[in-house]
Amino acid sequence: MSVTGELDSTESSSGFPHQSTNLGERMLTVEEMEKLKNDRVLVSDFKQQKLETDAQKNWDLFYKRNTTNFFKDRHWTTREFDELRNSRESEGQTLVLLEAGCGVGNCIFPLLEEDLSIFIYACDFSPRAVEFVKQNPLYCTDRCLAFQCDLTKDDLQTNIQAETVDVATLIFVLSAIHPDKMQQSLENIFKVLKPGGIVLFRDYGLYDHAMLRFKSGNKLGDNFYVRQDGTRSFFFSREYLDSLFQRAGFEVAVNEYVLRETVNKKEGLCVPRVFLQSKFCKPAPSQHLS
Repeated sequence: MSVTGELDSTESSSGFPHQSTNLGERMLTVEEMEKLKNDRVLVSDFKQQKLETDAQKNWDLFYKRNTTNFFKDRHWTTREFDELRNSRESEGQTLVLLEAGCGVGNCIFPLLEEDLSIFIYACDFSPRAVEFVKQNPLYCTDRCLAFQCDLTKDDLQTNIQAETVDVATLIFVLSAIHPDKMQQSLENIFKVLKPGGIVLFRDYGLYDHAMLRFKSGNKLGDNFYVRQDGTRSFFFSREYLDSLFQRAGFEVAVNEYVLRETVNKKEGLCVPRVFLQSKFCKPAPSQHLS
């Protein structure tokens, strides 16, 4: 199992046995419920403060160790999100995309290869990750601008004009941010989105296998854990994510659990995965009229 809880493996869309009918939420086994119930000890306040202080350093060290070899390129994004397909109607129309938390470019470079009518703003918390993006042979400043940014603090408008982005992506990014700072991150994205613009979201869902693998002593709070390398991961319920985006000014278009089995033939593993795949819209001006 990788540091992020993602297996180098094959996903099956068949679902898995212990599945709830309550809005698609996964139902736990008795053993899993007992494990979560008994995991009550939280990491000390001192250590939690240090993890927050060292968050950027820990992600920079992650990319120092793994360089560009850890994640696979995400060629699935255009299949899952119609908004990323090359479907602009008028010739010469460019889609302006913000990839928030771009890592080393596993999402942006497949998009740049597939679509000539796209411009991508790409930002990441880790300066090292941004440098890897800029060193990629496909990186071209005519079609992409990569920059370091702390979504919880920095103003995206330093690099992006207000209300100029058509689509923003948050793919396995928000879960790495402290829950107290998630709303501020979303509000920062809200400012650069055009009215009617959309955020495409995919991240860890409640009761994902990665959540249940954490041992006692790694819990930071409700559904929030720290990995061995100091990076952190939050696991979202559908209701929590709805509330978070709505408080930041967004409207919910789609917010659904995605239930999968991940198969790792090499290790003989078949485990239940839970993700949230969602779309949130910035209201257009007409929607504010009474």
